Amino acid sequence: MAKRRKGRPINGVLLLDKPYDMSSNHALQAVKRIYFAQKAGHTGALDPLATGMLPICLGEGTKFSQFLLDTDKTYQVTAKLGIRTTTSDADGDIVSEKPVDVSEAQLMAALDSFRGTTKQVPSMYSALKYQGQPLYKYAREGVEVPREARDITVFSLEVLRFEGDEVELTIHVSKGTYIRTIVDDLGELLGCGAHVADLRRLAVGSYPIDKMVTLEHIERLLEQAKESGVTPSTLLDPLLLPMETAVVGMPAVYIDDMSANFLRHGNPVQAYNAPSEGSVQVFVGEDETDAQAEFIGVGAINDDGLVAPKRIVVL
Repeated sequence: MAKRRKGRPINGVLLLDKPYDMSSNHALQAVKRIYFAQKAGHTGALDPLATGMLPICLGEGTKFSQFLLDTDKTYQVTAKLGIRTTTSDADGDIVSEKPVDVSEAQLMAALDSFRGTTKQVPSMYSALKYQGQPLYKYAREGVEVPREARDITVFSLEVLRFEGDEVELTIHVSKGTYIRTIVDDLGELLGCGAHVADLRRLAVGSYPIDKMVTLEHIERLLEQAKESGVTPSTLLDPLLLPMETAVVGMPAVYIDDMSANFLRHGNPVQAYNAPSEGSVQVFVGEDETDAQAEFIGVGAINDDGLVAPKRIVVL
């Protein structure tokens, strides 16, 4: 007999404002505990020293976390010029210290080289894996392993403040871009070295920053519910965003109940106005004007032009 999973089957996405000096996994486990959720997963780790948007997928929402891993991100970063560190952030050991003699024109010219699509070699202190182990484990042991340069895109890079040895930037980047590496490379280009003094993720895809909530806030709601004698879900669940927000922007198709049943059993189905290829959101309903349409997952267009199941919600 299968062991019953602990917790409740709550589904959705919480936009957590991850606090400073907390690992993403620690934050994930805290949210899972507060919501008493059966399943939870995050959508790409933030460094412990970084703050900001960390989407936490609960329940069936975990099936769509990969799509958020693959989306673009926006950050606000403060680079400290003149000091290079082992980890390219304030947590590392100092590698070199040099005087800062950088003009605004020199800074702007250097930053321009990062805009657009370029190659980036991932940091040894990243979570990328080599032979089954994350790179940061090798780095902590003083072992350097080969890393391949990868294509990244910097969609926008704007200077908010440049004062003395500090540069504050907003940067909108493609998936897999390491801000620490950009700052380290910037310091080398300027000839003085640099590291990340402060990092905050402002956005993941199109998720709105005003929907972020802190751990302190949801912990207070949990305590408030206990003190008032109400079910915690009454106060906590309204903070969750629908699962389909993880795949917003993906083309949508609409099918009837019979087709949905076929799809849930692993069979491809025909959908009116489906694109010729790629992934699609799948709804049970008439069309986009149907307020009662139900999101049931993500499908992929197969060689026959049918919608095949890819990530289907099981409720």
